[in-house]
Amino acid sequence: MWQRIQTLYLAVSTVLLFILFFSDAYAVSAPEGMQYVTYLQLQKPYFGILLGLLFAMTVLALVTFKVRILQMRLATLSGLVALGMTGWLAYLYFTAPEGIVFRWTVIFPLIAAICDFLAARGCFQDQLMVESAYRIRESRKRDRKKKK
Repeated sequence: MWQRIQTLYLAVSTVLLFILFFSDAYAVSAPEGMQYVTYLQLQKPYFGILLGLLFAMTVLALVTFKVRILQMRLATLSGLVALGMTGWLAYLYFTAPEGIVFRWTVIFPLIAAICDFLAARGCFQDQLMVESAYRIRESRKRDRKKKK
């Protein structure tokens, strides 16, 4: 399982999303100092639902290493959802009022999306390799039958 590069990409993506679930998204500057708004998913429940769904898809893609096609599709889908979350966070960033300072953890969905797409690419390459090996094996079987 761990010898395949797409498993490592999916593991990095899973860890980043797990960290994002328990991190600050932005801070509000106040006269007495910075007040951190913890857990954006508590303020915006759709963010928590989307993050939970994204985390579940990434974990499912991580554990379905024996079914390459399903793993590839789940990695692609979670990458698209992570891009959507990145777009949502970018919208929040550009429409934020004065005094809001975003934390560096808001780029985690973008990094997770890149890792998910790289994992899907690795799954696709593995599938092509298995199919070519199957074709070679089948052609050798046909050649042996012709010789008999």
